[in-house]
This record gives sequence, C-alpha cells and structure tokens, in this order.
Amino acid sequence: MAYDKFTTLKSTAVPLPIENVDTDQIIPARFLKATERKGFGDNLFRDWRYNQDNSPKEDFVLNNPKYSGKILVGGANFGSGSSREHAAWAVYDYGFRCVISSFFADIFRGNCLNIGVLPVQVSAEFLQKIFAAIEADPNSEFEVSLLDQKVSIVATGESESFAINEYKKGNMTNGFDDIDYLLNIKENIQTFAKNTPL
Repeated sequence: MAYDKFTTLKSTAVPLPIENVDTDQIIPARFLKATERKGFGDNLFRDWRYNQDNSPKEDFVLNNPKYSGKILVGGANFGSGSSREHAAWAVYDYGFRCVISSFFADIFRGNCLNIGVLPVQVSAEFLQKIFAAIEADPNSEFEVSLLDQKVSIVATGESESFAINEYKKGNMTNGFDDIDYLLNIKENIQTFAKNTPL
C-alpha cells in the first residue's frame, strides 16, 4: 500500500489562520532536490519555523507545544502557487493526515489525495468555528469521517459535510495510490484485454 487506510480520523488540530499559503511557504524550493518522499517534514514551513541560524521561531504555531494533532487547519486558498507535489509530501511526512480549509488550490488538493492526506473543504463560517474551538481549548478534538464525508467538532457536535471525488475516496479508504489501484484490478484488466479483439 502507498499509505495507511483513511476511514475516520479523530484528533486535535494545529491552527494556521493565514490565507493564501502557497507551496513555496509550505516547502521552500531549495529543499526540492530529493526524489523520495522522506525527510520533507523536517522542512515543512521551514522559513516560518526557523531563524537563519536554525533556531526555532517561538511564535510559530508548529513550535508551540500546546498545539498538536494530525489535522492542520489553514486559511482560505491553501496550497496556492506552483504545482510542486513536494508540498503535499512535506505535510504528510510531518505527520498530518488531514488539512481543513475553506478553499484549496486544485493541484495541491490533487497531490494530497494522491499520497493519503485528506483535504477537507468547509464553508468559511464553519472554518471560523473550528478556529474558535481551538482558540478556546487547544485540546479540542475533531472527527473527520471520510465514509460519511463529514467533519465534526466533538465538544459541540456541530458538523459539516464535504465533497470528494468517488475514485479518490475509494483509493484513500483502501490506502491506494493510482498504481496500487491498477494493480488491484490487474486480473480484470487482463481479462478485458484477453476478450477484446485488436
């Protein structure tokens, strides 16, 4: 499998209420030399996380020990800019399995879905409720059900539905990337090829 199966995720969340976060901020261009999906988490938001002497910036949320979890909550237009798939790799490698925003750049959304990070797009109003819940209590939990296509604030029970492509939904629930999907239906492909005249 390409990654862990995703069905339901219940976790605390890390808030990043910044709009127009682009892929160069998510993973700066100087860290794109590697071709494997390993180690990118170390440089997630590198220039926001660290000073030039590599000391952590205390005011950045990933350096604040009161915030943790497998859910990253971002502002509108998350993942804009260049189409680098390394941005999604960095999010996954850091440990996030879900990103919630009120709007995603299409290419970033697709790159996330290809590697097992679920991009959940909610209304601007519900996004603000999520941010408010985290601000009131950093230990607030959220439940993301891919099967039901719903994200909930556990403490209040408030929830909102989200959309997802059915093919990508099936791949995520099985832990498949596109190659895994094809390998899973290999016998069907071979049967079709055998029974289809040239």
